[in-house]
Amino acid sequence: MIRKIIQVTLLSFLFIGGTALAIQSSSVSRDTNKVELCSMQNNVFKDGEHAVYTLYYKMGPMWIAAGTATFNVAERDEDFLLSAVGTTFPGYEWVFKVEDKFESQVSKETLLPHSATRDIQEGNYKLWDKIDFDQDSKLAKYYRGKTADNTKMKEYDLEGCMHDVLSIIYFTRNIDFNQFNKGDSFPVSIFLDKVTYNLDVKYQGEEDNVKVKGLGRFNTIKFSPQLIGGDVFEEGSQMEIYATNDENKLPLMINSPLKVGSVRAVLTEYNGLKYDVDAQLK
Repeated sequence: MIRKIIQVTLLSFLFIGGTALAIQSSSVSRDTNKVELCSMQNNVFKDGEHAVYTLYYKMGPMWIAAGTATFNVAERDEDFLLSAVGTTFPGYEWVFKVEDKFESQVSKETLLPHSATRDIQEGNYKLWDKIDFDQDSKLAKYYRGKTADNTKMKEYDLEGCMHDVLSIIYFTRNIDFNQFNKGDSFPVSIFLDKVTYNLDVKYQGEEDNVKVKGLGRFNTIKFSPQLIGGDVFEEGSQMEIYATNDENKLPLMINSPLKVGSVRAVLTEYNGLKYDVDAQLK
């Protein structure tokens, strides 16, 4: 169960939820012209941005803190290096130790990834993989094995401009949501585990005075990716993602229901932001 907590909260934060997102219904208003999928100018984050989230699992009336997810941004000559690490708290390591590391190298000009790596260590399970993206040729070289020194490579065709699970977060934060109406959706395309996911994320509009444990209250914008029913999620259930309604568009909180209980990721620490957090209420 601890593995599920980390996977669902960390990977749900990365928009995929362990391949748990579904394409929204065709009844949702979907205007792809509002988002330039192959190029995005960064006006939101900067070198040194740092954010830490506490991951919770709810069983019955109790919320149990199970681990953390830490995100960092580093600037290079022509790229940004994005990273995320998800770990269990030491008190849970005797049950199931998790340390999942993600890195994405993205172009400053387009915010599309050049490469993405994962180093997954969950109990006795280990996985290392790397994707080298050729966005112009629409090809991906995928390396996969238990360690970086023991991988096999296979090439995959891409359907268009493609993201990994980290790059899509920072790309999405730069979207101009003033052009969206409540109920509109926007597309994201992600390559993960040898599969392309063409997903729509529903914009739920503004929600003011949202309480974030330990940080206070914020004015927010809200998203609602739909979840696929199966072993983990009920059919028709939806995830909720809240971000600051200011120039940072910093994710604050994620709620995701499970078949048994629910999970939550809550922002607990941040620094190095490009702008002041004007969305926080005094």
